[in-house]
Amino acid sequence: MSETMRPVNQDECQRISGVLSRIGDKWTVQIIMALQERPHRFNDIKRAVEGISQQMLTRTLKNLTRDGMISRTVHPTVPPQVEYALTDLGRSLSKPVVALGLWARANLSQIAEKRARYDEAQDY
Repeated sequence: MSETMRPVNQDECQRISGVLSRIGDKWTVQIIMALQERPHRFNDIKRAVEGISQQMLTRTLKNLTRDGMISRTVHPTVPPQVEYALTDLGRSLSKPVVALGLWARANLSQIAEKRARYDEAQDY
């Protein structure tokens, strides 16, 4: 039986769910997109990810570093400069994230139209 056809046990399902929850988060997706071209410093990422608070950016970067998706490099300058970059694992995630973003962009108007029809039928 191939890996894709193998049944998933409950423990594995919960672990997969945790990973999908992290990588499906709107901030994670935007940070991965911001870092796909080159490493960035904290404030560069904050400017690129519109609407994210400093606290949420700090938390998300910490979680992505913990998960091995990004690396954090402290340069010995005064004051110290910290740079974030995608790891190989993060780069492998960026490919489906970009594809999903392109799909969303291509279908925005159709989704908006479907939502409006649904809301009208529900009498919102």
